Amino acid sequence: IDGASRTRIFWQIIIPLSRPMLAVVAMNGFTGPLGDFALSSVILRNPESYTLPIGLYKLVSDKMGASYTTFAAGAILISIPIVIVFLSLQKHFVSSLTAGGTKG
Repeated sequence: IDGASRTRIFWQIIIPLSRPMLAVVAMNGFTGPLGDFALSSVILRNPESYTLPIGLYKLVSDKMGASYTTFAAGAILISIPIVIVFLSLQKHFVSSLTAGGTKG
């Protein structure tokens, strides 16, 4: 640390130590709006501004015109980006769990 600038300390010490926390925040920030059903269903009344979960719910909420195959396809399409983000951040999740369990 002797002779290192503040920028070097930030990039070589602080950022590597905070990677697990940044990974969790990124994952929650990415999946949060997709799971926010209650607030979005109250606020959004115009069908053009529906979010994906509300649109999928409207597909199966009709008593006579429920489209379960379209709902299943939409659910798969929603889960693909979440899986990609999770797989890219998985090593940071695992490193944070193992770092907390060791001494030293």
